[in-house]
Amino acid sequence: MTAPDPDGLLAEQLLRLTRRVHRIQKRHLEHRDLGITPAQSRLLRTLAHWGSPPRMADLAERLEVVPRAVTTLVDGLEAAGKVRRVPDPANRRVIRIELTTDGRAALGELRAARRSAAEEILAPLTDGQRAVLGGLLDTLVDGPDSGGGHSRTV
Repeated sequence: MTAPDPDGLLAEQLLRLTRRVHRIQKRHLEHRDLGITPAQSRLLRTLAHWGSPPRMADLAERLEVVPRAVTTLVDGLEAAGKVRRVPDPANRRVIRIELTTDGRAALGELRAARRSAAEEILAPLTDGQRAVLGGLLDTLVDGPDSGGGHSRTV
């Protein structure tokens, strides 16, 4: 008989939790009828953190995907009126991507959907357990030398 593998069990639990989070977030998105996929949602959230409209290559690098994937996402979001392609003022050959008014409104809905999903997922935990989980997740995401103390938003 083989000895139990605690790290293997933890890895499996993390994968199961990740899948559950994705399912629940997707359901909350679908209830809001935004017509935005989780990948498009991620691109919109990424755009919102930029000070000025980024290039497609910048988005691809930040999202850790190939540029063609960003093109497909932007095409869909542009068709839905959530983003637009704009010329770079310094180099007319460069195209930048910016949020539209509809895109900013969609971000508000996306944030509300994520908050609802997080509330559903975290409902069984006490405030103390949530604080401990947040600290543990910071360590896993950022590494042990990150200094912790990151503010978490849902």
